[in-house]
Amino acid sequence: MPSVFSRIIDGELPARFVWKDDSCVAFLSIRPLRPGHTLVVPRAEIDHWLDLDVGLLAHLAETAQAIGKAQMAGFKPARVGVMLAGLEVPHCHLHVVPIRGVHDLDFDNQDPNPDAAVMDDAAATIRRELRKLGYSEVSD
Repeated sequence: MPSVFSRIIDGELPARFVWKDDSCVAFLSIRPLRPGHTLVVPRAEIDHWLDLDVGLLAHLAETAQAIGKAQMAGFKPARVGVMLAGLEVPHCHLHVVPIRGVHDLDFDNQDPNPDAAVMDDAAATIRRELRKLGYSEVSD
């Protein structure tokens, strides 16, 4: 059975995509820790990050860095945190989160019902900043 992320990638479930390329996608978390919380997900359904090919892992990190630069420019957080936990969905993914402090990476702080307008604005902000940075992988 495909993971929820595979179903999102295949278009079966909706998502606010900000990045698409041949190896991975990035879309906003539906339970964000902070506005702009983005997931970087390989297209290949690989459960554990330890099983990723080193080249794919490097590509995910490069994509997360691009997303983080866009978040820094668009949201002006103290930092951008990156977390690879892998407990929520059996499909490897990196959490890229604009943060004010380490407490913003606590999953007990997820917003279970985020405002759709805030989510749309966050996605638009990330896309705009990615374009300004010259990335062609921006998803509309």
